[in-house]
Amino acid sequence: MPPPQYNLTEGSISKRLLLFTLPILIGNILQSLNATVNSIWIGRFLGEAALTASSNAGIVLFLVLGAMMGASLAATILIGQYVGARRLEDAKRVVGTSTTFAATLSILMALLGWIACEPLLRLMQTPPQALALAVDYMRVIFLALPFMVLYVFATSALRGAGDAKTPLYFLFLSVGLDIALNPVFIFGIGPIPRLGIAGSAVATLLAQAISLVTLIVFLYGKKHPLCLHGDEMKFLKVDWSIVSTLIGKGVPMALQMSVLSLSMVFMISLVNRFGIDTAAAYGAGVQLWNYIQMPSFAIGMAVSSMAAQNIGAQKWDRIGTITRMGVIYQLALTGTMVLIVDVFCRSALGLFLPAGSAALDIGAHLNNIVTWSFIFFGISMVLFGVVRANGAVVAPLIVLAISLLGIRFPLALALMDHLHADAIWWSFPASSFVAILMAIGYYKWGKWRTIRMITPQAAAAQAAAVSAEAG
Repeated sequence: MPPPQYNLTEGSISKRLLLFTLPILIGNILQSLNATVNSIWIGRFLGEAALTASSNAGIVLFLVLGAMMGASLAATILIGQYVGARRLEDAKRVVGTSTTFAATLSILMALLGWIACEPLLRLMQTPPQALALAVDYMRVIFLALPFMVLYVFATSALRGAGDAKTPLYFLFLSVGLDIALNPVFIFGIGPIPRLGIAGSAVATLLAQAISLVTLIVFLYGKKHPLCLHGDEMKFLKVDWSIVSTLIGKGVPMALQMSVLSLSMVFMISLVNRFGIDTAAAYGAGVQLWNYIQMPSFAIGMAVSSMAAQNIGAQKWDRIGTITRMGVIYQLALTGTMVLIVDVFCRSALGLFLPAGSAALDIGAHLNNIVTWSFIFFGISMVLFGVVRANGAVVAPLIVLAISLLGIRFPLALALMDHLHADAIWWSFPASSFVAILMAIGYYKWGKWRTIRMITPQAAAAQAAAVSAEAG
């Protein structure tokens, strides 16, 4: 089984949860910084058309990876439950099926993306002067897609096994390579030709491939318990009961990301009605909000992995403490981020807005209303992380859809005639408050404790397959 330091079913919950959360949080920050630096290389040195091209291509990539992220989160929970139950062979079975499933699906998606990227970008109304650049960038990115997806599944498996540090180490490698290789392939050096925007995608491709290969070599060198050896390679054969779980539980989790994205699209459509200054202020605010929300997403992932192991070990007495400590850490970390942003609001907004801009005053005003709502949102993320650790993935999706699409957007739209742009800003705390009430209600009185990651029918099919192999 995994070493004691990765066993999340024993010892101090507060200490282990904090140590598990911090690497995930640092990793989220690293990925955001990587995207920012790449945008700087493209925007400042290749121009507005190139930046527009990468932004449009990035939307497509986000949708594709978002779909796979749901399945990877399902794999994390399933592996966590099996590791907690000390069923290492079943955990390896999930690793094998996940690897084959992710590799096959990502290769098919890469081929489809290569063929369909140009018509898809046209459908998105990509500006004509950026279309050719976007196609060049997107086709290389689709070549990198299998490496990206397999890397996501590998790190998800490690987190399920209680290891958040190893993924962070190799994320440092990936981000470092991506940042360093961007100028090399964009501008060319020595025998390497100047590739322009495609060079940025090549840098990402190489960084992802190198990081994935070195991670696999490292894990086998360390004889990680989840590595497959010898006769265990049979686990690479697809177990359809596991696939049904990855899809059945993964799709609702992927849809949560879609709901978040769709909500942002709806809200910005309202913001744009108030002119360029308000739109610019909102855009700058969103940049800050991304960092404010990082602790919530990190803690949500951490409590999910920790709860999954303890549910697998049938240590339900620890679940309440995990939830409580998750909420406490969320309040501390997100509250600190909100306080920092509020105190240094104008300076932070000044990173994105020119001095003397009217958008600075608007941005400071809207941030004073919106930022504290992310504390409510973060508590909901913690509660969602705990309940989905037992396979309850539909209720969080419903709560998110009601609060963001059923309350936030309609409320802002209904009150705009009276409150003008303030209707948009106040819709954030209003919808977040409703979400936390529904999340608390489901956590306390919902039937999530009786839900299972693998249905009885799928479990029976899996048992039959194991029996057939033994026979």
